[in-house]
Amino acid sequence: MPLMDMDFRARVVHGENLAVLRSIPDGVANLIYIDPPFNTGKVQARTQVRTERNEIGDRTGFQGQRYATEVIGTKAFEDAFDDFLAFLKPRLEEAYRVLATDGTLYFHIDYREVHYCKVLLDSIFGRESFLNEIIWAYDYGGRPKNRWPAKHDNILVYVKDPGNYTFNQEDIDRIPYMAPGLVGKEKAEKGKLPTDTWWHTIVSPTGKEKTGYPTQKPVGILRRIVQASSNPDDLVLDFFAGSGTTGAAALELGRRCLLIDNNPEAIEVMKARFSELKIEYIFD
Repeated sequence: MPLMDMDFRARVVHGENLAVLRSIPDGVANLIYIDPPFNTGKVQARTQVRTERNEIGDRTGFQGQRYATEVIGTKAFEDAFDDFLAFLKPRLEEAYRVLATDGTLYFHIDYREVHYCKVLLDSIFGRESFLNEIIWAYDYGGRPKNRWPAKHDNILVYVKDPGNYTFNQEDIDRIPYMAPGLVGKEKAEKGKLPTDTWWHTIVSPTGKEKTGYPTQKPVGILRRIVQASSNPDDLVLDFFAGSGTTGAAALELGRRCLLIDNNPEAIEVMKARFSELKIEYIFD
């Protein structure tokens, strides 16, 4: 589906992302964030349940109260590719083409594939355009006893032009000093700029933010990215849009967004999410 008309606030496209990318004009995206499948070789799934107070229920909650659970749905997708880099390469080449001259790409991946993906991105953007590797660290889930538990994701950051890109330092949310007594009252109250290691919880399984999508990322992570690397009215593109978190953060901060996904379940999640947030959007 051609997307030559870029005059929109928010647009959700249900389609194969490579075909859609090829229909987008050159240099129109100021910021691209993507969270592609991690090639874990597994089916990524999330089961949704409803809980109600019930004295003979199957689950014990706060202060020993009993709850009955009912499965109301499961969302899943295959996360395995015979040649992951061959899958990514044409999509990243299109991402480079549609990125604005002062634009930035954030590529979210995990420890299994990050080193291969960095070499691929170096070949497309150039090693001189590599800006950062951000480590998103969290502390949730199982802990294997035969190795160090993996509790982080990697986000590779590339710019189109290393001499001209957006980085709004003053707009980024501040974090507390670990030793506020050492920096003085004024600095302690203001907080400090985050480093390339971000401590942030995952989406709470019981929180209001949760959509039920298997790989949903917290809006706090996307909010920080959008604040730092785009300006009001800029176009933010996510062509592995999933639960639509990129769009939610972009619109909250006064940016425009283009979201692409070929998974019908992702599209339904985004429709429901944007409806709940009372966000108007174009659907293709």
